[in-house]
Amino acid sequence: MRIQLTQLAHARSGDKGDTANVGLIALRDEYYPLLVSEVTAARVKKHFEGICKGDVERFELPNLSALNFLLHESLGGGGTLSLMTDAQGKTFSTAMLRMEIEVRDEEARSLNLV
Repeated sequence: MRIQLTQLAHARSGDKGDTANVGLIALRDEYYPLLVSEVTAARVKKHFEGICKGDVERFELPNLSALNFLLHESLGGGGTLSLMTDAQGKTFSTAMLRMEIEVRDEEARSLNLV
């Protein structure tokens, strides 16, 4: 089954120059392994296709049940250089939570997602 990350996590985002920073925090510790296995840098890069022109880096923070992503070259040069309407990373967290991942039916049942 496919589910949106809104069912598994909350997120915070910001920016530094031309890099958006998105923290994805599991709503429950039990969800963290699923986030680790399914929310890869490659999948995040694909999700932000057309927006993120550089690399995506992923950092695991198991003590916080969180993942942190740096999306390089995502803000048109950054807030002071970009001609984008909103060249800051604050909205990236909402966009990230709209990402869908595949969850096996038995895993979804064991995590009470259905």
